[in-house]
Amino acid sequence: MELTILQEFLPAFILDYFEVKEFYKLGNVSTKQDEYFLCLDERNLLPSGYLNINYESKGFLPSSKVQDFPIRGKAVYLVIRRRRWRHKQTHKEITRDYTLVAEGSRLTQELSDFLKGTGRDPRRYDK
Repeated sequence: MELTILQEFLPAFILDYFEVKEFYKLGNVSTKQDEYFLCLDERNLLPSGYLNINYESKGFLPSSKVQDFPIRGKAVYLVIRRRRWRHKQTHKEITRDYTLVAEGSRLTQELSDFLKGTGRDPRRYDK
C-alpha cells in the first residue's frame, strides 16, 4: 500500500531503478517547517551493454540529496545512493548515468522544468 502511494509522488521512472529504503519526516529548525525525506538505493541492475559475469557490485557512491516537488506544502528531498560496479579483471568501475538532477541545481529535472515554466527561479528553492 505505501509503495503504491509513493509511486504517485515520485518521478515516473525512479522505482524501475531504485528501491525505497526509508521515508521519514523531520522538522527544520531554521524554517520551523516539516520536511519529508525519501531514501532510495539503486537496484543491483547493471547498465545495458555490460555482462553480469564480468562485473560485481562494490557498494554505493556517497549519497546525494535532491529536492523534489513539495507535498502538502512541505519540502521533499530524495536521498539517493547510486550503485557502483567493478570489472573483475581490470578493476575499472562503472556507474549508471542518470539525468535526475537539473544542471546547476539540486532539484530534480522535473521540478526544475516546472519552475522554469512558471517563471520562478529554481535556485531560490535550492537551500
